Amino acid sequence: MNDQKKTEHYIEALLPERTGILSEMESLAREERVPIMEQTGLEAMLLMMSLHKPKRILEIGTAIGYSSLRMADRLKDSTVVTIERDEDRIRQARAFHERANAQDRITIIEGDALETANQVSQLGPFDALFIDAAKGQYERFFELYEPMVNDGGVIFSDNILFKGFVPGTRTPEKKRMEQMVKRLQQYNEARMADGRFQSMIYPIGDGLMVSIKEPRNNG
Repeated sequence: MNDQKKTEHYIEALLPERTGILSEMESLAREERVPIMEQTGLEAMLLMMSLHKPKRILEIGTAIGYSSLRMADRLKDSTVVTIERDEDRIRQARAFHERANAQDRITIIEGDALETANQVSQLGPFDALFIDAAKGQYERFFELYEPMVNDGGVIFSDNILFKGFVPGTRTPEKKRMEQMVKRLQQYNEARMADGRFQSMIYPIGDGLMVSIKEPRNNG
C-alpha cells in the first residue's frame, strides 16, 4: 500500500460510521460492484456544499442513489435532480430514497445524460452540479449542463485522477482505458485553464475537482 492509500485509509477510519440505510447501500455497492464515491472525497464535497449551501443540486450519475441521498441528508433545505440511464439502478435508487423518506426532495431523470439536457433545463437553474458518470464524457457533460449552473455556483467532478492513471503514477494496460484517461487529462487541462471558473484539483478519494463559476461581467 502506497503512502497516498495509507493516508486515505487513516482519514476514512476517522469518519463517523454510517448506519441504517446508508450502511446497507454501501454493502450493496460492494456486493454488486456498483461504483459509489469514495468516502473521503464525498465528505470533502459535502463539507464544501455545507459552506456553499446550494438550494438546487444537479447530479449526473445516480447509480443506486447513494450520493444523492447523502447530499439530501446533509443539506436539509436542498433538492436534488439526478440523471441515470440504467433501469435496474433507477429501481434500486427509488426504493432507497422512499425508505429514507427523501423521494420528495430527490428527482430522478431517466435516460442518457447526453440526451436529457432539454428535460433537465426545465428543472433548473442549479446552484451546484456534480459530475460522476461516464469518465470519457466529462467534457460533453460539462458543455451540456454548465450553462444551467447559476453564476457563483459550484461544479464538482469526481474520479478526476482515476486510480492514479491520469497523473501518470500508474499506466493503463488496455487501449480503451488509455483513451478514457486521455479525455480526463484534456478535461482537467480545459477546466484549469478556463478563466470563467476558479478551479482546483484535490487529491482526495479518486480525485475531486472543484470549479466555482465566476459571475459574468455585464459592464
